Amino acid sequence: MMDLSRYQDPLTIQRVLHGTRTIAIVGLSNNELRASYFVGYYLKRHNYRVIPVNPRATSILGETSYPTLEEVPVPVDVVNVFRAPDALPEIARSSVAIGATALWCQFGVINEEGARIAEDGGLTVIMDRCLKVEHARYVGRMHWLGFNTQRITAVRGGLQ
Repeated sequence: MMDLSRYQDPLTIQRVLHGTRTIAIVGLSNNELRASYFVGYYLKRHNYRVIPVNPRATSILGETSYPTLEEVPVPVDVVNVFRAPDALPEIARSSVAIGATALWCQFGVINEEGARIAEDGGLTVIMDRCLKVEHARYVGRMHWLGFNTQRITAVRGGLQ
């Protein structure tokens, strides 16, 4: 079993979030009920440039969708992965090839070989974490949705 804690460091996550402008979402669906669509929509609302990578769509969320990472015509900061874990090594190779700075693997997208390929290529790897959830956690919006952020968000005086 892989030790995922090295891919879930809060300071690394915050650095990636703050240093990112352009996010290519591999496996972004044009189905509004899919998690990838909701994440892409959320990230666009928070002023990230979202680039869909899905060979079965020409446009998602009003953005041109590309069949592969290599066909994306602009520099990409983060490659966010919504694909089966066995697709990760190939996606990691592509992420290195296009010069991305980070490979972000959503919940359940865990593949040791993919992580190693990305790290060997100089990328920061975040694994088994949701980009939207982590953004909300560190931007301070999470508590409105009723999630336990494992942070104290309000200190009230009075009862001692």
